[in-house]
Formats: sequence, C-alpha cells, structure tokens
Amino acid sequence: MNRSIALWIGLLIVVTTPLFADEDPYIWLEEVTGKKALEWVVERNRESLSVLEALPTFQPMFDRHLEIYNSDKRIATPTILGDYIYNFWKDENYERGLWRRTTLAGYREQEPEWETVLDLDALANAEEENWVYKGADCLYPKYERCILSLSRGGADATVSREFDMVKKEFVEDGYYLPEAKGGISWIDEDNVMVMTDFGDNTMTDSGYPRIVKLWKRGTPVEEAVVIYEGIKEDVGTFGYMINTAEGNYPYILRADTFFTSKKFLLQDGSPVALDLPDDADIEGVFRRQVLVTLKSDWTVGDKTYPQGALISIDSDSLLGGGRDFYTVVEPGERATISSISTTRDSVLINMLNNVRSELHRYTFDGERWHSEPVDAPSMGTISVVSASNTDDTFFYTYEGFLSPDTLYLSDKGGKSEKIKSLPDFFDSDPYQTVQYSAISKDGTAIPYFLVARKELVLNGKNPTLLYGYGGFEISRKATYSATIGGSWLDQGGIYVNANIRGGGEFGPAWHHAALKEKRHKAYEDFIAVAEDLIERGFTSPQHLGIKGGSNGGLLVGAVVMMRPDLFNAVVCQVPLLDMKRYNHLLAGASWMGEYGNPDIPEEWAYIKKYSPYHNLDAGKTYPKIFFTTSTRDDRVHPGHARKMVARMMEMDKPLYYYENTEGGHAGAANLKQSAYVNALIYSYLLDQLKS
Repeated sequence: MNRSIALWIGLLIVVTTPLFADEDPYIWLEEVTGKKALEWVVERNRESLSVLEALPTFQPMFDRHLEIYNSDKRIATPTILGDYIYNFWKDENYERGLWRRTTLAGYREQEPEWETVLDLDALANAEEENWVYKGADCLYPKYERCILSLSRGGADATVSREFDMVKKEFVEDGYYLPEAKGGISWIDEDNVMVMTDFGDNTMTDSGYPRIVKLWKRGTPVEEAVVIYEGIKEDVGTFGYMINTAEGNYPYILRADTFFTSKKFLLQDGSPVALDLPDDADIEGVFRRQVLVTLKSDWTVGDKTYPQGALISIDSDSLLGGGRDFYTVVEPGERATISSISTTRDSVLINMLNNVRSELHRYTFDGERWHSEPVDAPSMGTISVVSASNTDDTFFYTYEGFLSPDTLYLSDKGGKSEKIKSLPDFFDSDPYQTVQYSAISKDGTAIPYFLVARKELVLNGKNPTLLYGYGGFEISRKATYSATIGGSWLDQGGIYVNANIRGGGEFGPAWHHAALKEKRHKAYEDFIAVAEDLIERGFTSPQHLGIKGGSNGGLLVGAVVMMRPDLFNAVVCQVPLLDMKRYNHLLAGASWMGEYGNPDIPEEWAYIKKYSPYHNLDAGKTYPKIFFTTSTRDDRVHPGHARKMVARMMEMDKPLYYYENTEGGHAGAANLKQSAYVNALIYSYLLDQLKS
C-alpha cells in the first residue's frame, strides 16, 4: 500500500456477528469491553503480574527503563514545517506530550529554546480525556492551520480537530470530525477532502472509509459532496495531497486490497483514472514527474520495467495516457528501495543493500535522472527524518545495533553536519555485530544479525533472544535499543534479528515469496535461523527465546506450535492467532491480500496448517509463553490473545498474560507504560532462559 495512504489506516472498534460460534467456546472473549470478558482480563492480569513483578530483575529494570525513556538526552526528533522545526516530546513531566517548535538556528543549539504549541497533558486534564497524539496534517505552504488527530487511549480511531498555529489554539467552528477511522486532507484553506464514518453503510468490511467527499468550510459535514465512492469489500478509499513548488496534486486511492489500488488525480473536482499497475505505488511528485515504484515487472510497449524499480513520468503526460517513462533506479538482486523523500531540488532515495542503508540524492534535468551518494555513514541504518519542500534541507539519522542514533543535517552543498546524538545508554565496547546466514528448508539463504560479546564462549548455554517479523514487505533493520543493551546484552544475553521472507529486505520478491499459500516459508526461515544458532553453538533450546508483535506475534505463535521443542521462552505481543476469524475482527479483512481468505475452503486449507489457535495440541509440551495485548488495540483484536490463553489454560498449559487497558496497537500509551511492559518482558526472558 502507498506509504502516504498507510498513514490513514486505522481501525474501527466493532462487534461482529459471531461466526463459527458453535465451534468456539471462547467467542465471548471477543466482546472487547464486555463485563464478563473484562473480569476475565483482570483475573488473568492479577495471576501473571503477581509473579512477574516479584521477579528480582523487574523493579531495577522498570526504574532503569523509565530513567532512559524520560531522559532529556534523547534526540528531539525534528519536523520541518516552513520556518520552524517542530517536535513532539514526552517525559516524566509531560506524560501525554508537548508539541513545541523552534527555529533551525535554535534547534542547532545544545539546549534549544522551545515555544510550546500545545500541551497534551493540560488539554487532557481540561477536557477529561486520555488524549494520545497521533499526528498533524498542516496546510502548505504557510503551515498556519493544521488538522490534529487525537486518539482516546492510543486507539487508531481518532478525533480530527482544526488548530490555529499562529494563535496556538483550536479553531472555533473549524473543521472537526468525531472519533472514527479516516480523517481530513487539505486542498486549500476553505476546502478539504474528508474520509470518515458518514453512517448508513459508508465504511468497508475492514473498518475504513469507502467514500471521499469534498467539504467546504462553514458547511455541515453532512453537506459534503461525494468525490469518489468505493465498495464495501475494498480495504478503503483515501484522499491525500502532494504539495510541490510547481503545483499541488490531490490524489485518491481506492485500495481494493492491502497491496493493490486504483489511482486517481482530481481535476476540477472530478477524479481522473491513472493508467498504472494496481500493485504499483505513487511515491511523490518532483518537478512534475510522478514517482512510481513497481511491485511486479511491467511491460510498456517494447520495454519491460523490472520489479522493484522506481520510474517516473510527467504528470500531464500520465493524465493524457502518455507512456514516456524514465527509469530512476533499478535495485540489484540483494538491494531494495527502503524509502523515498523529496526536497525542493532533489529526490532522496534510501537503499538497502544486503540489509545495510545507502542514501542517494537524485536530480532531474528534464531528460534523464542523475544521482550522487549523500555523505552519510555506512554499515548501519539510515532514516530520513524530515525534508523541506522549500529548499534542499533535510534531516536524517544513522544508527546500528551498537551505535546510538545520530542526527545529521544536510543541505544543497551535499555536506552532512552532525547535529545531535544519543548518549551511550550502555557500554557497547564489549559487543560486536556479525551477519550470518541460515539455510531454509527449500535451500534459500536467510540472513540474520547477531549481537553478542566479543569473547563469547560457544557452549550452547548463552541466553539468546531471536526476533522476527516476516510480513507486509516490512524490513527489519539494525536499530539501537538501550532496552536491549541494558536489559539483555548486559545480562549476558545474545540478540538476533532475522531477515526472513515476507519482509522487504530484498524487495517485492522477498515479500511475495511468503504470501498466502507460501506463508509457511516465513516460518521455515525462522526455524532455520533458530536451528542455525543451535548448530553453531551459540545456544540451545533451553536457552533460546523468541519475540514478535502483531504479524510477528503470529510468527512466534505459529512457530512455537510447530516446534515447541526449539524454545524455552516466547514473547507474543498484540498477536494475530485465530486465523479462521481474523478477517471478521476489526481490520482483519484488509489483510487478506497477505494471508488469504479463510472463508474460502481452498485458502483455509493452507491457513489452518499454521493458525496457532487451531494447532494447539493438548498432547504437546509448550514453553511458558508470555502473551501481551491491549484492550484499546483497534488494529489487531485483543480477542486473539484472550482466546489463545483461555484455550491453553483449558489444556493446563503454562503461560503469562498481560492486557493493558489502553495503549492501542503499540501496547502502551505513554513512556511509563512502555517502561513497565518492557520490564515485565525482559524479566520473564531472563527468568526462563538464563538458568
């Protein structure tokens, strides 16, 4: 799905009609806030937390995590909006957060002088709401008006409210939407595209808007005029604006699946279809060139553009049916485009080459594209943080497993200036990062990064934590984590990051290799990495744990059902587990492009082979699994974890369970909650794996 549109994706909390209720005795646990279900949650929390909080490592870890997460030494992540640098900041004094700004010159200072724009804690107290900040869409080019998205308790569904950046207050009688999925996108100061629950069957089966309307200032939203309407079976329909110095481009995307969409450009208020592949993504517009990434080979006339390539075409030419495409970049076999950003004068393309970042600056002379590398560090992960569309300024960060985040500023001169850096929250000198490969069942080489002490003894007794995701073309890159450093590496642990299929580490083909009926490939890859760690002598099943969240929660849940003999600890966070009903719960229907449709017998035939909820075996011995979820998660239904736990308890299987009553899909709504749940997790891992 297009990266711009992915920002709109949220979920609607709905109570679905129970299917297969006669087969599932725990269907009642899907009632998110049902009295009986919440009483069950309270009791499960009490049982597990009484044990986990009593572990000797818990309180010191919690205190240390909270100290780090609240540290004023963290980098204040910059967002460039016009003449200001904005930042959203949380610490012990601002639990919900402080939206603030300064100038570029001020930001360069070691201790910037910040101007408060909005205090979320004060707002929450005044309005008696547990507001969680979910971002702002600000009107180009002055950025004097913004649409703020505010969530109750961290859910994806948000309230949209217009905010005056000059007066630093909400606009009386301004644009406003009650809590729903969707939102508002600016066209100009007096016109917006609006996507929300308009009532009367206006949402898709996935819980997203299926209608985009034009809403004029000063009129009721009920009078907004329909621009485009999708169908109920779609994932959703979304409108968004791309602003450039040469012009503004209002696009509409009708996402019929998570990975395919029909694309339109608004012309005089009417959508004009664009002749592009359904699985291609529009990444931006630069000097009137529409930037398009390809997920499959595409033949245009006598030329075939390869899967993974970035191509471009003049916007007017595309509207008129033109086929005059330019090739911007074609990644190699072990490379992929990680992200694309634009400044006024260049396109920034962040490449992954064997899971290591390389940043390049591209320019267009009207006939061809030219590139040069950005003077950036290598052998780690680069992330473009914010780019200006009024000049060539942009910020990016560099980090590695053992290298704290460092923020750089680059300008048209091509020089990278180090602006800020995280301190060393743990001593990284004793450790090293090494990249290995495991051979999966079908012979494919699966890379993984291992972080461990340089003087490691290969005796099979090292507590080892293996992390993976393997889905939705998401790449797992090297990231610095003070939590992993202090709470795992410093406790004698080994940390492993597996780049299994289903992710995007080597482009669309790496993702497609584990789609739908090929899903088992991701699980075979993960098992292969686990076996490789054991074979090399790093660890043994008694000392090997795995961790994953969301789709990664499905990963570890599926793998431990397949090979419970391989692991002694499993952290399964906000997981999908009931793959028979996942498409009937919250946004699950939007993921059928990834997993398949379990309501179709032929597709359920392969899904049921790995669905954790359906592969529990009373005759098997499982490690003591730790499940976490959130009542306010309106992306992956908490019923997945609840029902899995209930069924395991029925079989008298050992486990821990913690459900946060807020926090959304992230599992935590503030820094204190993050510190708490991480202290629980790493205390559990040490207790299970170190002895």
